[in-house]
Amino acid sequence: MAEHTSSSITIKAAPADVMDVIADFARYPDWTGEVKQAEVLATDNEGRAEQVRLVMDAGAIKDDQTLAYTWKGTNEVSWTLVKSQMLRSLDGAYVLEPAGEEATQVTYSLTVDVKIPMLGMIKRKAEKVVIDRALAGLKKRVETR
Repeated sequence: MAEHTSSSITIKAAPADVMDVIADFARYPDWTGEVKQAEVLATDNEGRAEQVRLVMDAGAIKDDQTLAYTWKGTNEVSWTLVKSQMLRSLDGAYVLEPAGEEATQVTYSLTVDVKIPMLGMIKRKAEKVVIDRALAGLKKRVETR
């Protein structure tokens, strides 16, 4: 059964600048660590990614997955799993909220269900590590641009 994990971080940049980095899938291998390849397969009328193929390598877990993205306004993007070798389901989202002058609170939520048996506690810890690494990488990428 899938369970929800989320975490937040404050980034010293405007929400639009943060979203620019999130939406730049071609650069994910530069800052995410686990994403080795990213390929936009389809875009919407505004040129935003609708479907993205990601080749992941998180040590013991390697996967080739395709995700479908939904953009909600300018401050939220969510995704769902289209196909994967390792996962049954994956739902995630970045939600951006202004946090004072030139700062953004970024909340990353993730719900994962793996095909291989895994204890819930171990799976949640793995989800938390993925989220925390992604947020730290995002913060560093945005703040050093």
